[in-house]
Amino acid sequence: MTEADDLVERELMLNRFIRLMGELMRGAITRNVFRPWEMDLLLDIESCPLDRRRRREILRQYQRAVERQLDTGRGPPMKLSVFLAMRAAARELRLEKGTDAFSSRA
Repeated sequence: MTEADDLVERELMLNRFIRLMGELMRGAITRNVFRPWEMDLLLDIESCPLDRRRRREILRQYQRAVERQLDTGRGPPMKLSVFLAMRAAARELRLEKGTDAFSSRA
């Protein structure tokens, strides 16, 4: 696979991912054919407990993180569970360093 082929493949993957996320945020999956990695993502998203009030916001953050991932490297897109774990680890690190936005509010 050439570099140009890899770039095209990543772009197609990104477009499919954005479409999938749009369908999830609207609450209606309108297709019945999925790539294996899309099924993996759907199953992972289903297994992740998300606060109903923050679901859209978290999915948007996840989408931006995957867009950055695919801009800089190969796919398939990271799973939501991986994103949430990375986010929790980063927050924990901020808390340890005392740089969390809420740490100064007591």
